[in-house]
Amino acid sequence: MGEILETALRLFTEQGYDETTIAQIAREAGVSQRTLFRYFGAKEDLLGGGRDRFGQVLMDAIGEQPADVDVWDALRAGVAAVLALHDGREQALERFRLLHNTASLRAGWLEKRLRFQEDLLPLIESRMDAATGKAGAKARAVIATAFACLDAASMTWVANDGKGDIMDLYDECMAAVRG
Repeated sequence: MGEILETALRLFTEQGYDETTIAQIAREAGVSQRTLFRYFGAKEDLLGGGRDRFGQVLMDAIGEQPADVDVWDALRAGVAAVLALHDGREQALERFRLLHNTASLRAGWLEKRLRFQEDLLPLIESRMDAATGKAGAKARAVIATAFACLDAASMTWVANDGKGDIMDLYDECMAAVRG
């Protein structure tokens, strides 16, 4: 599976995401298209490692946080866990470049992000004060803010050609909106 992902990332980077075909990736990775689709449900999954891997890691990392951990810290732990999925700084930079510079990938990310936000809602609501009856709106705002800060941090990191630490940028973005 790793060779398929490496091949896909290399071809996406060399030729462009939209110009690279599934048949090309399968051929260069030495697998059939059927095998490729068994592991990856869609072409865009070749950028992130499989169906909903990001969402599952995010949910697990947040869910594993002790109950007394602040909602913002729990979300930060989830973001850090997702970023740790990359096999190094260069791979992360290439993936973020493709994501931010390819309209179809960006649109797909936004759609998935909305789904992830809904999936996270019960976890985040349970960490917030539900007595006010406004936990749903507050939780949605907190989750959306965390994702917006991840986007701002990753776009800045890409613009700076991967200089610095992306989690430091995320923390700066969070401080800006919470301060």
